[in-house]
Amino acid sequence: MVSSVLDALARKALFSIDAETAHGMTVKALASGLMPSCRVPADNRLAVSLGDLAFPNPLGMAAGFDKNGEVPDALLKLGFGFSEVGTVTPRPQEGNPRPRVFRLVADRGVVNRLGFNNEGHAALRARLEARRHRGGIVGVNVGANKDADDRIADYVAGIEAFADLASYFAVNVSSPNTPGLRDLQARAALHELLSRVMEAREMAAARHGRPVPVLLKIAPDIDQGGLDDIATEVLGCGIDGLIVSNTTLAREGLKDRAGAAQAGGLSGRPLFRLSTIALARMRLRVGPRLPIIGVGGIDSGESAWTKITAGANLVQLYTGLVYEGPGLVGRILNHLGLSLDRHGLAGLDQAVGRNAEAWANIDEHGEELPV
Repeated sequence: MVSSVLDALARKALFSIDAETAHGMTVKALASGLMPSCRVPADNRLAVSLGDLAFPNPLGMAAGFDKNGEVPDALLKLGFGFSEVGTVTPRPQEGNPRPRVFRLVADRGVVNRLGFNNEGHAALRARLEARRHRGGIVGVNVGANKDADDRIADYVAGIEAFADLASYFAVNVSSPNTPGLRDLQARAALHELLSRVMEAREMAAARHGRPVPVLLKIAPDIDQGGLDDIATEVLGCGIDGLIVSNTTLAREGLKDRAGAAQAGGLSGRPLFRLSTIALARMRLRVGPRLPIIGVGGIDSGESAWTKITAGANLVQLYTGLVYEGPGLVGRILNHLGLSLDRHGLAGLDQAVGRNAEAWANIDEHGEELPV
């Protein structure tokens, strides 16, 4: 009770200032150790093993929160099973002009047009090097500089820069805030990208002794033919998994008209339906074995469970934390355990994809949602 009251007071204070400044203050609070750890009872049924990675639970912090790797360990102490830093580009870049982050409070969403603002490979590498022996699963989300002559080369450089430090890689070709970046999701470009990235991964594995898993992060706004192409390339190149999805350019059904008019990617609750449909459709295309991280609109235990039953092995959130506070982590994990009890399941692996077909066949604007 006390924790929930403190969460509410903290959110009220943060919502009194602009969204990007509030985010910076939150990161500083985490770095200072002022935010308490989350004591969630261990539930072995929530553990997930993917390749050589053993996740204590399936809930992760999505990329974008900790762009420069300042607080991965503080996030793990909040109860997250893993954290993803970045998106990081080879050279530092400021991103787009401010203001560039906008809360849509009535919709429980956020629009951002940050544009891969980050301190670059060298700064992130120094921070990850300093925490090398602390344990915990920390993925690295790699991207390309806006002005890169060869954007694929920037992704390759990311693999080379962090192959001895990353728990896994997320290849981000789906941000809507770098002009032309989503063109890399087209089949021919994607084939070249994944071929060069996987070649770099294998060369790095020969040096460091571990082939770091590579996951591709895609947009939610891809049509059925585009999903077919991505699934074919992903399965053909031997990539290790998918992240579904990034933010959306869609604005339908929003209550906050001023926020909806802002350019950028929309995240939070309005993204949930679209991203979950895309997740389920990709699950059916790639089969039951390829790992998928489901992200987009998770702000409760119910929405996390729905992502898993739609096809996700792991889930991530970010915007949900803006509105619900750090106590959300424990509430989600508790709900997942109770959901296993309710359905008589021994572990999360038995829940993955149970409702994938139903979600895949929903029209994006349909009202009936499986749970």
